[in-house]
Amino acid sequence: MQTNPSSPPYSSLVTVGDSFTEGMSDLLSDGSYRGWADLLAARMAARTPGFRYANLAVRGKLIGQIVDEQVDTAAAMNADVITLVGGLNDTLRPKCDMARVKGLLTEAVERLAPSCRQLVLMRSPGRQGPVLERFRPRMEELFACVDELAGRHGALVVDLYGAPALSDPRLWDVDRLHLTAEGHRRVAEAAWQTLGYEPEDTDWHVPMPATLPPGWMTRRVADVRFARQHLLPWIGRRLTGRSSGDGRPPKRPELLPYEGPAVAAPPDRRHLRPNFPGQTARDTDDVTGVS
Repeated sequence: MQTNPSSPPYSSLVTVGDSFTEGMSDLLSDGSYRGWADLLAARMAARTPGFRYANLAVRGKLIGQIVDEQVDTAAAMNADVITLVGGLNDTLRPKCDMARVKGLLTEAVERLAPSCRQLVLMRSPGRQGPVLERFRPRMEELFACVDELAGRHGALVVDLYGAPALSDPRLWDVDRLHLTAEGHRRVAEAAWQTLGYEPEDTDWHVPMPATLPPGWMTRRVADVRFARQHLLPWIGRRLTGRSSGDGRPPKRPELLPYEGPAVAAPPDRRHLRPNFPGQTARDTDDVTGVS
């Protein structure tokens, strides 16, 4: 993880990306999502009066959509800090042109880097699971591109992929795609430290204490529930060419003063029931596997 030792007083933050940056599955009491970007903005706002924040992320977006729909908007805001996390959704598709993905990521970086004081890229976290191993070579090819672009354009890199704690399934929601509130908190801490701020949690990357694994029957029941609630709807969207982000506006489209995120909801799992027509809050666009 690269660190800026001068800890400059950044006055604005714009985040670009997909569901990871939107904040799924860090659920708030009003049914919306918080996530690492909101948490990071709250910390930065506490240090700098008048701090401004925009979050252009939309769930389900591929890197081409991020470039087409978010990059120019973010560049025009001339923020002190811009974060860009994208391309992982592409790598998890059965057919993925990695040369195209890396080319689009390069285009995004080349357009964003000159428009801000500090561009921040990330090596996204990877959950443990046998199916994920199928996509791991693509992910690591993407992250090698991230490292190369960072070196060329003076961007910082938050290495979440190399953090043992964030591969722990206990830090991932039941959809096996999105981090829990605790996972997002750790990502916010990692980004905070990468920007050069004084650490608030030096152990964010340390694995959680070991616990007894669930039994075989418990795992199989969870697999069946996962397939019914998340895998089958995902397959349905792939077959019909739909995305969970279709028609959804950016989370926070304007660069405005930020006072801090709302309070997270208690760990009530009723919101994880299967979706019905018109109920899309739990839609996801990628599947990383069963345990």
